[in-house]
Amino acid sequence: MQARMNEGRPAVERPLGELFADLANETSSLVRNEVALAKVELTQNAAKIGRNVGALVVGGAIGYAGLLALAAATILLLDRVMPAWVAALIVGLVVAGVAWLLIGKALVELRQTQLAPQETVESLKEDAQWIKDQIS
Repeated sequence: MQARMNEGRPAVERPLGELFADLANETSSLVRNEVALAKVELTQNAAKIGRNVGALVVGGAIGYAGLLALAAATILLLDRVMPAWVAALIVGLVVAGVAWLLIGKALVELRQTQLAPQETVESLKEDAQWIKDQIS
């Protein structure tokens, strides 16, 4: 009831203690909201990383099976024109090179994934400025 009566009055007429109490309440509410936002952002980022890692694992397993079949067929084909061990070595080196490139690309993508809740960080900066403005 008292808060409603004070809402119509200019801030200059309100007691200093009441102003600080309002500031403390608003700051507390703001911090709770920021923590909730950070939780949502972290959950979204973790889910995105989980999906990508899962896709890497499944894709890698399926690709591995196909690669083994193709490597065997290539070795059998090259065995007609060179010794089998040379054919297996060539195929092994090519497969290892391709694997190195794919793994390198996936690691770069994972490193670029932002784990920090960017929206929350920006919002906290704005909140800090708001609090400074309120105190000034």
